[in-house]
Amino acid sequence: MGFYSRHILPRLLDSAMSAKPISYQRRKVVPRAEGRVLEVGFGAGHNLPYYDASKVDRIWALEPAAEMRARAGERASKTEIPLEFLGLPGEQIPLDNDSADTVLITYTMCTIPDVMKALGEMRRVMKPSGHMIFCEHGEAPDASVQRWQRRITPVWKAIGGGCHVGRPIPKLIQDAGFRVEDMETMYLPGTPRFAGFNYWGSAAKA
Repeated sequence: MGFYSRHILPRLLDSAMSAKPISYQRRKVVPRAEGRVLEVGFGAGHNLPYYDASKVDRIWALEPAAEMRARAGERASKTEIPLEFLGLPGEQIPLDNDSADTVLITYTMCTIPDVMKALGEMRRVMKPSGHMIFCEHGEAPDASVQRWQRRITPVWKAIGGGCHVGRPIPKLIQDAGFRVEDMETMYLPGTPRFAGFNYWGSAAKA
């Protein structure tokens, strides 16, 4: 891991994930989490202020990057919800089958190298009665924007920690054995269109 990945990228991601349009999206989805929650791609802990502590018993904070876990430390110290960091990637979730009532994933599917394996792991650890709450950017509905997404992804991956801007989020979720229960979409205001088309909602085991 080079200097950029250790020192510059964590700061860039922390700043980008604090942007107002993204924070507004977090307010829509995070309060839906309840029970025992696995948050995949915990990052610097930007979702923590939006959890409803009266509904959540504990949080497993899955985040493979030590630099991001370190940046999350201050936010984690302020929550009253029991929280445990898990320093592994989404493809290696160290929980038993049917452990989580809620799997929460926000702005993370774009960066997971083997996203289908990770989604399979999320399905494995989620209870049959559980729900996956998601908020992700991905493939835009407009052909002209899709072309830009394909063009820019190689460069964007290099500077954005492996981010794929055009992944087909609903298809990935469904192909992994989930059933989308509700979903909304829109281009987020104030963001580049190639990286700003958002999907958010919930899914259950199919």
